[in-house]
Amino acid sequence: MRLLPVLFVFYCILNGAFAQQRPNTNASATFSATGYVKDAKTGKPIQGVNIVVLNVSKGYVTAKDGFYTVQLSPGKYVLRFSHVGYRSRQDTIVLNSTLFREVMMEDDSKDLEEVVVTSEAPDRNVRKVEMGVSQLTIRSIRRIPPLMGEVDVVRSLLLLPGVTTVGEGAPGFNVRGGSTDQNLILFDDAPVFNSGHLMGFFSVFNPDVVREVTLNRGGVAAAYGGRASSVLDVRIKEPDAQKWGVNGGIGLISSRLGVEGPIVKNKLSFLAAVRASFNDFLFKLAPPNLRGTTANFYDITTKLKYQPSEKNTITFTGYVSTDVFKLASDSLSGQEINASSTKFNYQTMTGSVRWNYFMSKQLNLATSVIFSHYKADLSVPDSANAFDLKSGVWHRQIKSDLTYTPNETHQWQVGVSAIDYSIQPNTRIPGPYSNILPIDIAREQAYELAAYIQDEWKLNTDVSLIAGLRYSTLLNRGPASIRTYQENGPRQDENVTSTKTYGAGKIYNTMGGLEPRLALRWSVGEGKSIKAGYSRLRQYIQQVTNTTAALPTSRWHLSDLYTKPVIADQWSLGYFRNTPDNAFEVSGEVYYKTLTNAIDYRDGAELQLAQAVETQIVQGSGQAYGLEGLLRKNKGRWTGFMSYTFARTFLTMDSPFASERVNNGNPYPANYDKPHTINILATHRPTTWFSMSLNFTYSTGRPTTQPAAISRIGGAQVPIYLDRNQQRVPDYHRLDFSMTFEQNPEKKKRNQSSWVFSVYNVYAHKNAYSIFYKLSPASASDAYKLSIFGTAFPSLTYNFKF
Repeated sequence: MRLLPVLFVFYCILNGAFAQQRPNTNASATFSATGYVKDAKTGKPIQGVNIVVLNVSKGYVTAKDGFYTVQLSPGKYVLRFSHVGYRSRQDTIVLNSTLFREVMMEDDSKDLEEVVVTSEAPDRNVRKVEMGVSQLTIRSIRRIPPLMGEVDVVRSLLLLPGVTTVGEGAPGFNVRGGSTDQNLILFDDAPVFNSGHLMGFFSVFNPDVVREVTLNRGGVAAAYGGRASSVLDVRIKEPDAQKWGVNGGIGLISSRLGVEGPIVKNKLSFLAAVRASFNDFLFKLAPPNLRGTTANFYDITTKLKYQPSEKNTITFTGYVSTDVFKLASDSLSGQEINASSTKFNYQTMTGSVRWNYFMSKQLNLATSVIFSHYKADLSVPDSANAFDLKSGVWHRQIKSDLTYTPNETHQWQVGVSAIDYSIQPNTRIPGPYSNILPIDIAREQAYELAAYIQDEWKLNTDVSLIAGLRYSTLLNRGPASIRTYQENGPRQDENVTSTKTYGAGKIYNTMGGLEPRLALRWSVGEGKSIKAGYSRLRQYIQQVTNTTAALPTSRWHLSDLYTKPVIADQWSLGYFRNTPDNAFEVSGEVYYKTLTNAIDYRDGAELQLAQAVETQIVQGSGQAYGLEGLLRKNKGRWTGFMSYTFARTFLTMDSPFASERVNNGNPYPANYDKPHTINILATHRPTTWFSMSLNFTYSTGRPTTQPAAISRIGGAQVPIYLDRNQQRVPDYHRLDFSMTFEQNPEKKKRNQSSWVFSVYNVYAHKNAYSIFYKLSPASASDAYKLSIFGTAFPSLTYNFKF
């Protein structure tokens, strides 16, 4: 197996790394001060805390779990800990041996100067090596005007440079020229295959349990793989290990209730949160064509944390959600559909167990066992054509990551991962009196194995780099029946020459390769830096669809003998600058990405029930390039930012065979190509108990395909389509507003509460989701604009905590 040489190299490197730990009597002695930085009130870890050794002017930053390591020669030192929103503190330590201690930081509730979008240290955007990485805390997300009172984690990402969506209310998001399935979405290490509730209107993440959100769109670390565009890492907060508490909220769309506290104080703690929607009463007030609509969901999030000692921490995270969506009627895609009995039912279930072992001052080991299951059901109970269409994705994984910090100039990370995939593409089950025939598409099964190594190297005070190498491979396994097609013809059912069958567990195809990663930072002055990066990402699982936005029932497909993995190579360059007091920051990034084996559908494709999906899709090349600019104000009563993105994405699907060409083999814009996007967010906080936010967004309309002509066949009008994605829907723009009334922090009370009033789409602009056509000789116009939210939506939400 090609993975074995890479593992052997890692083994040799690790042996050498461990050998460096042996005492060296000739080296000058150094000791470490290590531990965790936590919130004094909640006990939760704080990421991005600045640690400065005042005596020697050395700086450090805490990791995601609040962990820090400071290595110094023996002596007496003064450490200063600082972070936005917390009171700075200074501690004096005497270092003559390894020192382990926890540092508790108090929330500065009187501080009106708040970072709106990022929780990073004030100048971390300049000092960190990686680029294209954005972090949000739930406190910053709550400042964004919500849709109908629902604070949304995924929707908040659309304010970041380089992040777009194909339309209002569409599921998923697009990052730097990638499709929605090219984003690896992790919820405490477990992958999420559908990030939206209510067909994509809201995200599946309960805001009450989210600690932080990190989007890697340009600087993807070697530890991550499996997707070609970005990594969205959503982390759940740690349960309170000191006291029990209850929190929640009542809103227009959903209501929330959560509880957390210690089972055994400082040893075993627990968190559980439930969110559920009750929207049917709203549709009774809607126009008659919507009164039969059902749109409900619920999700449950749990987390259990066990810390038997300072060196060992074990956590379990569980999540389950269910959506039921049924439209009374619609006219999506330009076709009148009687959907009064068509129902979507889809569920997500994830679980992860993580063991973190602090082996020594230099070594930390984290091992996780992960399970994720997504299933979707489309049912039509009409007696003559009744059927259920069922599909599902199973993801089982075990991974282990080792961090080795030999000194303050190097931090090594190595790891391995093994994933077991099983996909049920679609099974159609007829109703008891239905004329529909049953269809059962064979399961797709494979193993994905990976190993990586990475080093963060501080060459000097001005230059740092992160160099990583990942190797991944996919092994398709049986049972499977693999077709062979004619060599000089397109892949079509009529060109099948033979079929070979493989038994259960039999490996019949392997593919893989290296994925290098590199990031470089060069400090060119106080508060200024230039960064450059390169990354290769390889994706083995894709969602194939021929709709504008992927439906919950869209088909998932593994790479195999005929569907090659999507490979993305991205180069990026950026300039970052802060004012001396970090009150303002400005940045600009340019990127260029090439796509190998990009996937699209053939003209007239029938994807859902195709026994051999390779007969319905095509693969080619793609290129994406763009510029992202950001201006942010971090301090004062007015805070906020303005971002601008110029981005283009083109695909080329060429082939010797006409049936496998798209747009005659010429480049064409991808569905999510939107050249210009502007986002402006402003928050005014005149007091500690009141804040007001305004959000404005503008973007170019997405591509669409309009009929070039109309033909009459047997008296019926038939549209004729030629080139794909050569027209666009009208440009998109929207203004949102919100006010938050919080409890005055100067009045010390055990119970806390807040009211949030918001208006989504203040000036009621009818943004077009799509343009569809109804060909009628009695109508003077055959083009119609479909708007999802064509009016202003006010809402009021009450939040509580005690």
